[in-house]
Amino acid sequence: MSRTALLIVSFGTTYPQTRQETIEATEKAFKKSFPDADFFRAFTSKIVISRIKKNEGIAIDTPKEALAKIIAAGYDTLLVQSLHLIPGIEYNQLLDQVDKVASQFKQVTVGKPLLTSFEDYQRVVAFLKDVVQPQSADEAVLFMGHGTAHSSFTAYACLDHMLMGSQHYMGAVESYPDIQFEIGRLKQDGVKKVILHPFMLVAGNHAHRDMASERPGSWQSQLEQAGFSVSAKLQGMGAYPTIQNMFIEHLKNAERK
Repeated sequence: MSRTALLIVSFGTTYPQTRQETIEATEKAFKKSFPDADFFRAFTSKIVISRIKKNEGIAIDTPKEALAKIIAAGYDTLLVQSLHLIPGIEYNQLLDQVDKVASQFKQVTVGKPLLTSFEDYQRVVAFLKDVVQPQSADEAVLFMGHGTAHSSFTAYACLDHMLMGSQHYMGAVESYPDIQFEIGRLKQDGVKKVILHPFMLVAGNHAHRDMASERPGSWQSQLEQAGFSVSAKLQGMGAYPTIQNMFIEHLKNAERK
């Protein structure tokens, strides 16, 4: 009799509340959509894993550890879904780890990250325009993406461009477009009030420290120094059913290896 393991992989977060609202909520949606599979979780950030172990006493596997457990338990079918938003460094490392053990299974299926196809971009742009709406002509929504050194950093500039003219903007904390570039665009467009929102799976460290905080280098501080009034909505993308369902569709539509 065939046995199926479902491995859900995310970067992880040390913030328990957003972990519950985003990662666990998405995992719950997957369990409902794949009722015949046994569920496994892995985080790709070793720093997050060690901090959770130290602060909460909860042990979370790396993808390598989770795959070893799945193999040891004798599963013959493997389903893997990445909850990364772009196909960057972490996703490609996950693919390498799955490839190394693929021969241990009769069937392996890996779902792609959120932003993979043109249709994904169109759906995410429509969602972002709808999820937080400016209440006046001089108000705008600025999303904070993570950014990456990988070539997929272009995802954020693409979204920023596709959102053009909608009073919604997309910047990245670790690559392009950066906050100063977005401040220039906001001023040019006559914006006075800015709503900040993370474009990340979770509302974790970046959202609470680098985006919406009183820290001198935060986006909130830089925007206020530039003369904008700033508010924030601290909700990770994983909390929204639209995003959860896109991940689920990616796994359902994925090609078997």
